[in-house]
Amino acid sequence: MDDLKRKKIDPPMPPNPAPHLLGHLIEMGLTEAAGMGSVPLSWREIAAWQENTCVQLEPWEARLIRNLSKAYLAEGHRAESENCPPPWRAPVTQRELDIEEAQLRALLG
Repeated sequence: MDDLKRKKIDPPMPPNPAPHLLGHLIEMGLTEAAGMGSVPLSWREIAAWQENTCVQLEPWEARLIRNLSKAYLAEGHRAESENCPPPWRAPVTQRELDIEEAQLRALLG
């Protein structure tokens, strides 16, 4: 991400039709602490968040938040491998190719 920012390239992002749910997930904490690591958000944690914030989630929203928490945790475990590809790939743009080629030419001089 830092490399893309230095090159002034906006990273392509997947569509997010429900940004408010992502905000809720982040506010809840993405995952919970457990004995030897992290676990997905529990139903109890989601219910406590709803009660404390006076935000009533629809059942499908609560299920989606829990599934997103599970997916976040699974991707975090998968990403521990140094050979792990990004969770989704966008096509390489011509601008990215041009920048890489210019850097390689400068290096080989």
